[in-house]
Amino acid sequence: MFKTVLVANRGEIACRVIRTLRAMGIRSVAVYSDADAGARHVLEADIAVRLGPAPARESYLSIERILQVCKETGAEAVHPGYGFLAENADFARALAAAGIVFMGPPVNAVEVMGDKIRAKQTVSAAGVPVVPGRTEPGMTDDDLAANAEEVGFPVLIKPSAGGGGKGMHLVTEAAALADAIAAARREAASSFGDDTLFLERFVSNPRHIEVQVLADAHGTVIHLGERECSLQRRHQKVVEEAPSALLDEPTRARIGASAVETARAVGYTGAGTVEFIVSADRPDEFFFMEMNTRLQVEHPVTELVTGVDLVEEQVRVAAGLPLRLGQADVRLTGHAVEVRVYAEDPTKGFLPTGGRALLVREPSGDGVRVDSSLVEGGVVGTTYDPMLSKVIAWGEDRPTALARLDAALARTAVLGVGTNTAFLRALLAHPDVQAGRLDTGLVERALDGLVDVPVPPEALVAYAAARLTALTPDAASADPWELPTGWRPTGPAWSTWDVLVAGARHTVGARRTTAGLEVRVDDADPVSVTSATCGPELDLTVAGRTTMFLTAQAGDVLWLGRDGAAWAISEAARIGKKGVAAVHSGDVLSPMPGSVVAVRVADGDAVTAGQPLLVVEAMKMEHTLTAPHDGVVSELRARTGEQVRVDQLLAVVTPAG
Repeated sequence: MFKTVLVANRGEIACRVIRTLRAMGIRSVAVYSDADAGARHVLEADIAVRLGPAPARESYLSIERILQVCKETGAEAVHPGYGFLAENADFARALAAAGIVFMGPPVNAVEVMGDKIRAKQTVSAAGVPVVPGRTEPGMTDDDLAANAEEVGFPVLIKPSAGGGGKGMHLVTEAAALADAIAAARREAASSFGDDTLFLERFVSNPRHIEVQVLADAHGTVIHLGERECSLQRRHQKVVEEAPSALLDEPTRARIGASAVETARAVGYTGAGTVEFIVSADRPDEFFFMEMNTRLQVEHPVTELVTGVDLVEEQVRVAAGLPLRLGQADVRLTGHAVEVRVYAEDPTKGFLPTGGRALLVREPSGDGVRVDSSLVEGGVVGTTYDPMLSKVIAWGEDRPTALARLDAALARTAVLGVGTNTAFLRALLAHPDVQAGRLDTGLVERALDGLVDVPVPPEALVAYAAARLTALTPDAASADPWELPTGWRPTGPAWSTWDVLVAGARHTVGARRTTAGLEVRVDDADPVSVTSATCGPELDLTVAGRTTMFLTAQAGDVLWLGRDGAAWAISEAARIGKKGVAAVHSGDVLSPMPGSVVAVRVADGDAVTAGQPLLVVEAMKMEHTLTAPHDGVVSELRARTGEQVRVDQLLAVVTPAG
């Protein structure tokens, strides 16, 4: 068995791999970029070595630098996690040349399955059904456009290299093809260094079903059941579960056998995932999509229903040992569901957020597991993928697992960084999700109802109570009715604040009474607060009901969290002075921190409403900014390659005439 293993990754997956290495008595080596110097995986590893600057190409994607660190630390093997170099054949080849074991499949398997075109051709030859489409290598933009007409709309444009939904575009009409192809090539080149594209027919009411496989170097290949991954946003998964509520036992056996044949077709070893698309209208019919030659983000649900530590099996197979179980030994017990907690804003099209994690609370308890990269006080940037953690729950059946997961999310809080936790709770509560009626378009169809949730008035009441105690370091012992100097109202007068929260303005007033505190929100009748204890945990009693809010302060912003939701509340006047609100309707502001990857207009250009002006990218996600109305570009402040902050003014469109 290995004595030292380098983990060539970051974030929660690096922490998760380190956990198993420690349990196996193997010394772990973490690597990090300048952006991750204080990251959790760095703190948890036995050894941590700097790779280079924040850009991935100069750190986590630097094969030369990782090989150097292996030699410096005596690492005999490398676990690549997922993303970065996990499916890079050149990396696997370089490790082999240096006498270092790659904890993944043979180079040939990586190359074949890493090229989605070759992969489809290979598995089709092995008798595995594939989605109709065009997979000829080297297709030009004109070829793609012509073939799309033949395949028929709607059609998916997909990168041949890579996965995770990056560079994938759904096109429903010919008029949108040119822009979609250009964006897909740009995103594929940025994410994978290869802009080769192919086409697939879009299956109606599609469900995303994947099968976990394990194979050793002694000829044994098995599957560990399937995972349902149909709940997605921007073609990326947000909720996964095992097993799928869609499949019956005969179909489960057939799709598992197809996954095994797929692995055998390329001489696979280690852990891998074969992804299929299944129409909800015909659940007995499935098509191969791709194979991920690595550990998947959602592997914990399989671990919880099978009892198999997939990382441990990867390590054992890489060391040349045979699998400890055969197909007959695999048993699926109970049900498991996982959600991905992202640094993103679902109300703004899931655009990345960021900031300092001022307060972090993560759940625990029976049947609950958390794989996380979060560190309280750590900075969440926009350089890498926005996933912060995964919350997973197991139950004897699906309803129990869903209930445990919802309760766990209610105990989850990240203040200082906008996350999707409240959105996840709303999604899990959706009637179709509860009933198991899933498909890959459900999130988009239900999105308005999942994100259009007003800020509860009691959060603004809590804001008033927190402001009146000034959130001093000793606020937990402060008397909330002894108002700090500078905030004490005289007589019955109100202290009033105009605040901005979730893009809406509110007026909050508070005054001291003989019974405690009276708070008024907008035009509503005042409420009496009879008790309040402040600090990181603010207990508020209104009308005999006590509610606990978590609190954290960052400059002018007060963060409040409750039941998985979080609100950043600021004084509206101060926010306005910093330019968060547009000066006039022609201002084009950056919706997220990131970099400008395309500028499609120049000063003086006449534009029409909705015309693309610029493209901003963060965390490999592109967002196109369009003209707010007809007019002329009178002020263009952005250049390609420029780093921009959220709400930075990038252009002004002056109305014509």
